[in-house]
Amino acid sequence: MAFQEDGNHTAVTEFVLLGLTDDPVLRLVLFTIILYIYLVTVSGNLSTILLIRVSSQLHHPMYFFLSHLASVDIGISSSVTPNMLVNFLVERNTISYLHCANQLSSAAFFGAAECFLLAAMAYDRFVAICNPLLYSTKMSTQVCIQLVVGSYIGAFLNSSSFTLSFFSFLFCGPNRINHFFCDFSPLVELSCSDVSISAVVTSFSAGSVTISTLFVTAISYFYVLVTILKMHSTEGRHKAFSTCTSHLTAVTLYYGTVIFIYVMPKSSYSTDQNKVVSVFYMVVIPMLNPLIYSLRNNEIKGALKRQLGRKIFS
Repeated sequence: MAFQEDGNHTAVTEFVLLGLTDDPVLRLVLFTIILYIYLVTVSGNLSTILLIRVSSQLHHPMYFFLSHLASVDIGISSSVTPNMLVNFLVERNTISYLHCANQLSSAAFFGAAECFLLAAMAYDRFVAICNPLLYSTKMSTQVCIQLVVGSYIGAFLNSSSFTLSFFSFLFCGPNRINHFFCDFSPLVELSCSDVSISAVVTSFSAGSVTISTLFVTAISYFYVLVTILKMHSTEGRHKAFSTCTSHLTAVTLYYGTVIFIYVMPKSSYSTDQNKVVSVFYMVVIPMLNPLIYSLRNNEIKGALKRQLGRKIFS
Protein backbone atom coordinates (compact mmCIF):
# COMPACT_ATOMS: atom_id res chain seq x y z
CA MET A 1 0.00 0.00 0.00
CA ALA A 2 1.36 3.38 -1.00
CA PHE A 3 -1.31 5.33 0.89
CA GLN A 4 -3.20 5.01 4.15
CA GLU A 5 -5.90 7.10 5.75
CA ASP A 6 -4.61 9.55 8.37
CA GLY A 7 -7.46 11.62 9.79
CA ASN A 8 -8.74 13.86 7.02
CA HIS A 9 -5.73 13.12 4.78
CA THR A 10 -4.33 10.19 2.81
CA ALA A 11 -0.78 9.69 4.11
CA VAL A 12 1.95 8.31 1.86
CA THR A 13 3.62 5.15 3.21
CA GLU A 14 6.06 4.66 0.34
CA PHE A 15 7.59 6.59 -2.55
CA VAL A 16 8.45 5.68 -6.13
CA LEU A 17 11.92 6.71 -7.29
CA LEU A 18 11.87 7.53 -11.00
CA GLY A 19 15.64 7.11 -11.28
CA LEU A 20 17.92 8.37 -14.04
CA THR A 21 16.27 6.96 -17.18
CA ASP A 22 13.43 4.80 -18.53
CA ASP A 23 15.48 3.41 -21.43
CA PRO A 24 16.05 -0.33 -20.67
CA VAL A 25 19.33 -0.51 -22.63
CA LEU A 26 20.72 2.63 -21.01
CA ARG A 27 19.63 1.33 -17.59
CA LEU A 28 21.69 -1.83 -18.11
CA VAL A 29 24.72 0.19 -19.25
CA LEU A 30 24.43 2.56 -16.27
CA PHE A 31 24.00 -0.37 -13.88
CA THR A 32 27.29 -1.88 -15.08
CA ILE A 33 29.17 1.43 -14.90
CA ILE A 34 27.87 2.48 -11.49
CA LEU A 35 28.36 -1.01 -10.02
CA TYR A 36 32.00 -0.85 -11.14
CA ILE A 37 32.36 2.67 -9.69
CA TYR A 38 30.86 1.54 -6.38
CA LEU A 39 33.17 -1.48 -6.11
CA VAL A 40 36.19 0.75 -6.86
CA THR A 41 34.93 3.30 -4.29
CA VAL A 42 34.60 0.77 -1.48
CA SER A 43 37.81 -1.11 -2.25
CA GLY A 44 39.83 2.08 -2.87
CA ASN A 45 38.73 3.82 0.31
CA LEU A 46 39.07 0.67 2.43
CA SER A 47 42.60 0.23 1.03
CA THR A 48 43.41 3.84 1.95
CA ILE A 49 42.17 3.31 5.52
CA LEU A 50 44.09 0.04 5.88
CA LEU A 51 47.30 1.49 4.39
CA ILE A 52 47.20 4.45 6.80
CA ARG A 53 46.62 2.13 9.75
CA VAL A 54 49.46 -0.29 8.98
CA SER A 55 52.07 2.20 7.69
CA SER A 56 53.87 3.94 10.56
CA GLN A 57 55.20 6.64 8.20
CA LEU A 58 51.59 7.73 7.56
CA HIS A 59 50.75 8.22 11.23
CA HIS A 60 50.48 11.99 10.84
CA PRO A 61 47.49 14.34 11.29
CA MET A 62 46.95 14.78 7.53
CA TYR A 63 46.55 11.03 7.03
CA PHE A 64 44.47 10.68 10.20
CA PHE A 65 41.97 13.09 8.60
CA LEU A 66 42.32 11.31 5.26
CA SER A 67 41.36 7.97 6.83
CA HIS A 68 38.16 9.55 8.18
CA LEU A 69 37.50 11.20 4.82
CA ALA A 70 37.78 7.75 3.22
CA SER A 71 35.24 6.37 5.72
CA VAL A 72 32.87 9.24 4.96
CA ASP A 73 33.28 8.65 1.20
CA ILE A 74 32.20 5.03 1.68
CA GLY A 75 29.24 6.25 3.72
CA ILE A 76 28.05 8.91 1.26
CA SER A 77 28.26 6.50 -1.68
CA SER A 78 26.63 3.64 0.23
CA SER A 79 23.74 5.86 1.31
CA VAL A 80 22.43 6.07 -2.27
CA THR A 81 24.29 3.73 -4.65
CA PRO A 82 22.89 0.30 -3.62
CA ASN A 83 19.33 1.56 -3.98
CA MET A 84 20.20 3.22 -7.30
CA LEU A 85 21.54 -0.09 -8.61
CA VAL A 86 18.28 -1.80 -7.66
CA ASN A 87 16.40 0.95 -9.51
CA PHE A 88 18.14 -0.03 -12.77
CA LEU A 89 16.96 -3.65 -12.49
CA VAL A 90 13.32 -3.33 -11.42
CA GLU A 91 10.32 -1.98 -13.28
CA ARG A 92 9.07 0.16 -10.39
CA ASN A 93 11.48 1.08 -7.61
CA THR A 94 9.66 1.81 -4.37
CA ILE A 95 11.17 3.02 -1.11
CA SER A 96 9.38 3.02 2.22
CA TYR A 97 8.65 6.21 4.16
CA LEU A 98 11.19 5.37 6.88
CA HIS A 99 13.83 4.18 4.41
CA CYS A 100 13.41 7.46 2.53
CA ALA A 101 13.93 9.41 5.77
CA ASN A 102 17.02 7.32 6.53
CA GLN A 103 18.44 7.92 3.04
CA LEU A 104 17.92 11.68 3.29
CA SER A 105 19.44 11.77 6.78
CA SER A 106 22.48 9.69 5.75
CA ALA A 107 23.17 11.80 2.68
CA ALA A 108 22.95 15.01 4.76
CA PHE A 109 25.20 13.57 7.48
CA PHE A 110 27.98 12.27 5.24
CA GLY A 111 27.82 15.30 2.93
CA ALA A 112 28.31 17.70 5.86
CA ALA A 113 31.01 15.48 7.43
CA GLU A 114 32.95 15.66 4.16
CA CYS A 115 32.82 19.48 4.26
CA PHE A 116 34.07 19.62 7.86
CA LEU A 117 36.87 17.12 7.24
CA LEU A 118 38.05 18.95 4.11
CA ALA A 119 38.17 22.16 6.19
CA ALA A 120 40.12 20.38 8.95
CA MET A 121 42.61 19.10 6.36
CA ALA A 122 43.01 22.63 4.96
CA TYR A 123 43.72 23.93 8.48
CA ASP A 124 46.27 21.14 8.93
CA ARG A 125 48.11 22.27 5.75
CA PHE A 126 47.96 25.89 6.97
CA VAL A 127 49.64 25.00 10.27
CA ALA A 128 52.20 22.69 8.62
CA ILE A 129 53.35 25.29 6.08
CA CYS A 130 52.77 28.60 7.87
CA ASN A 131 53.70 27.55 11.44
CA PRO A 132 55.93 24.47 11.08
CA LEU A 133 57.69 24.99 14.45
CA LEU A 134 54.35 24.89 16.27
CA TYR A 135 52.89 22.04 14.20
CA SER A 136 53.35 19.28 16.78
CA THR A 137 51.64 21.44 19.42
CA LYS A 138 48.80 22.88 17.35
CA MET A 139 48.04 19.56 15.64
CA SER A 140 48.51 17.23 18.59
CA THR A 141 46.62 13.94 18.80
CA GLN A 142 44.09 15.52 21.13
CA VAL A 143 43.45 18.43 18.74
CA CYS A 144 43.04 16.07 15.77
CA ILE A 145 40.53 13.94 17.66
CA GLN A 146 38.61 17.06 18.71
CA LEU A 147 38.46 18.27 15.10
CA VAL A 148 37.16 14.90 13.88
CA VAL A 149 34.61 14.59 16.70
CA GLY A 150 33.52 18.18 16.03
CA SER A 151 33.11 17.31 12.34
CA TYR A 152 30.78 14.41 13.16
CA ILE A 153 28.81 16.48 15.68
CA GLY A 154 28.34 19.24 13.10
CA ALA A 155 27.30 16.65 10.52
CA PHE A 156 24.81 15.13 12.98
CA LEU A 157 23.23 18.53 13.67
CA ASN A 158 22.91 19.19 9.94
CA SER A 159 21.42 15.74 9.38
CA SER A 160 18.98 16.27 12.27
CA SER A 161 17.60 19.43 10.67
CA PHE A 162 16.83 17.50 7.47
CA THR A 163 15.35 14.55 9.35
CA LEU A 164 13.07 16.68 11.54
CA SER A 165 11.96 18.66 8.49
CA PHE A 166 11.12 15.43 6.64
CA PHE A 167 8.95 14.15 9.50
CA SER A 168 7.18 17.53 9.68
CA PHE A 169 6.06 17.16 6.05
CA LEU A 170 2.65 15.76 5.17
CA PHE A 171 2.62 13.66 2.00
CA CYS A 172 -0.86 12.98 0.66
CA GLY A 173 -0.02 12.15 -2.98
CA PRO A 174 1.44 11.97 -5.55
CA ASN A 175 4.37 9.88 -4.30
CA ARG A 176 6.67 9.80 -7.36
CA ILE A 177 10.10 11.33 -6.67
CA ASN A 178 11.82 12.57 -9.84
CA HIS A 179 15.28 11.57 -8.66
CA PHE A 180 17.38 8.46 -7.96
CA PHE A 181 17.30 9.02 -4.17
CA CYS A 182 15.26 10.86 -1.54
CA ASP A 183 16.75 14.31 -2.02
CA PHE A 184 15.26 17.23 -0.10
CA SER A 185 14.13 19.42 -3.02
CA PRO A 186 11.86 16.85 -4.75
CA LEU A 187 10.39 15.91 -1.35
CA VAL A 188 9.50 19.57 -0.74
CA GLU A 189 7.68 19.60 -4.08
CA LEU A 190 5.65 16.51 -3.08
CA SER A 191 4.62 17.79 0.35
CA CYS A 192 1.06 19.03 0.70
CA SER A 193 1.75 20.87 3.97
CA ASP A 194 3.39 24.23 4.64
CA VAL A 195 7.13 23.72 4.18
CA SER A 196 8.29 27.34 4.45
CA ILE A 197 9.79 27.03 7.96
CA SER A 198 11.41 23.66 7.23
CA ALA A 199 12.89 24.96 3.98
CA VAL A 200 14.42 27.94 5.80
CA VAL A 201 15.83 25.76 8.60
CA THR A 202 17.43 23.22 6.26
CA SER A 203 18.72 25.94 3.91
CA PHE A 204 20.28 27.74 6.87
CA SER A 205 21.83 24.52 8.18
CA ALA A 206 23.26 23.35 4.85
CA GLY A 207 24.29 26.88 3.89
CA SER A 208 26.08 27.43 7.21
CA VAL A 209 28.04 24.20 6.81
CA THR A 210 29.02 24.96 3.22
CA ILE A 211 29.91 28.63 3.71
CA SER A 212 31.77 28.20 7.03
CA THR A 213 33.89 25.26 5.85
CA LEU A 214 34.57 26.86 2.47
CA PHE A 215 35.62 30.06 4.27
CA VAL A 216 38.04 28.16 6.54
CA THR A 217 39.45 26.32 3.52
CA ALA A 218 39.83 29.48 1.43
CA ILE A 219 41.48 31.48 4.24
CA SER A 220 43.83 28.59 5.06
CA TYR A 221 44.99 28.29 1.46
CA PHE A 222 45.30 32.05 1.07
CA TYR A 223 47.90 32.10 3.85
CA VAL A 224 49.49 28.92 2.50
CA LEU A 225 49.88 30.55 -0.92
CA VAL A 226 51.33 33.74 0.59
CA THR A 227 53.82 31.69 2.63
CA ILE A 228 54.86 29.58 -0.36
CA LEU A 229 55.42 32.67 -2.54
CA LYS A 230 57.68 34.15 0.16
CA MET A 231 59.95 31.10 0.13
CA HIS A 232 63.33 31.76 -1.49
CA SER A 233 64.04 28.13 -2.41
CA THR A 234 62.36 26.82 -5.57
CA GLU A 235 62.65 23.29 -4.20
CA GLY A 236 61.03 24.39 -0.94
CA ARG A 237 58.14 26.03 -2.80
CA HIS A 238 57.63 22.91 -4.92
CA LYS A 239 57.72 20.59 -1.89
CA ALA A 240 55.30 22.76 0.08
CA PHE A 241 52.86 23.07 -2.81
CA SER A 242 53.04 19.35 -3.63
CA THR A 243 51.65 18.54 -0.17
CA CYS A 244 48.54 20.59 -1.00
CA THR A 245 47.75 19.68 -4.62
CA SER A 246 45.78 16.49 -3.94
CA HIS A 247 43.69 18.18 -1.24
CA LEU A 248 43.09 21.24 -3.43
CA THR A 249 41.93 18.96 -6.25
CA ALA A 250 39.49 17.16 -3.92
CA VAL A 251 38.20 20.47 -2.52
CA THR A 252 37.66 21.94 -5.99
CA LEU A 253 35.72 18.90 -7.22
CA TYR A 254 33.57 18.62 -4.10
CA TYR A 255 32.65 22.26 -3.54
CA GLY A 256 32.21 22.84 -7.27
CA THR A 257 29.40 20.28 -7.44
CA VAL A 258 27.89 21.30 -4.07
CA ILE A 259 27.67 24.94 -5.19
CA PHE A 260 26.13 23.88 -8.52
CA ILE A 261 23.43 21.81 -6.81
CA TYR A 262 22.56 23.90 -3.76
CA VAL A 263 23.60 27.49 -4.56
CA MET A 264 22.84 28.09 -8.24
CA PRO A 265 19.25 29.23 -9.03
CA LYS A 266 17.02 26.26 -9.78
CA SER A 267 15.71 27.94 -12.94
CA SER A 268 19.19 27.92 -14.48
CA TYR A 269 19.35 24.15 -14.93
CA SER A 270 16.97 21.23 -15.46
CA THR A 271 16.06 18.33 -13.19
CA ASP A 272 18.02 15.97 -15.46
CA GLN A 273 21.13 18.13 -15.08
CA ASN A 274 20.63 18.10 -11.33
CA LYS A 275 20.50 14.30 -11.39
CA VAL A 276 23.73 14.05 -13.38
CA VAL A 277 25.57 16.45 -11.06
CA SER A 278 24.19 14.56 -8.04
CA VAL A 279 25.61 11.31 -9.46
CA PHE A 280 29.00 12.99 -9.76
CA TYR A 281 28.73 14.43 -6.24
CA MET A 282 27.53 11.30 -4.44
CA VAL A 283 28.89 8.43 -6.57
CA VAL A 284 31.88 9.54 -8.65
CA ILE A 285 33.74 11.88 -6.25
CA PRO A 286 33.94 9.24 -3.45
CA MET A 287 35.68 7.00 -6.00
CA LEU A 288 38.03 9.76 -7.21
CA ASN A 289 39.29 10.86 -3.77
CA PRO A 290 41.46 7.79 -3.02
CA LEU A 291 42.77 7.87 -6.60
CA ILE A 292 43.64 11.57 -6.30
CA TYR A 293 45.49 11.08 -3.02
CA SER A 294 47.29 7.90 -4.11
CA LEU A 295 48.39 9.23 -7.51
CA ARG A 296 49.44 12.72 -6.39
CA ASN A 297 50.91 12.00 -2.94
CA ASN A 298 54.46 10.66 -2.82
CA GLU A 299 54.21 9.51 0.80
CA ILE A 300 51.17 7.34 0.07
CA LYS A 301 52.79 5.93 -3.08
CA GLY A 302 55.95 5.18 -1.11
CA ALA A 303 54.02 3.52 1.73
CA LEU A 304 52.06 1.43 -0.76
CA LYS A 305 55.26 0.25 -2.48
CA ARG A 306 56.82 -0.69 0.86
CA GLN A 307 53.74 -2.64 1.96
CA LEU A 308 53.51 -4.46 -1.38
CA GLY A 309 57.23 -5.22 -1.22
CA ARG A 310 56.85 -6.76 2.22
CA LYS A 311 53.96 -8.95 1.02
CA ILE A 312 55.88 -10.13 -2.04
CA PHE A 313 59.11 -10.94 -0.24
CA SER A 314 57.66 -12.23 3.04
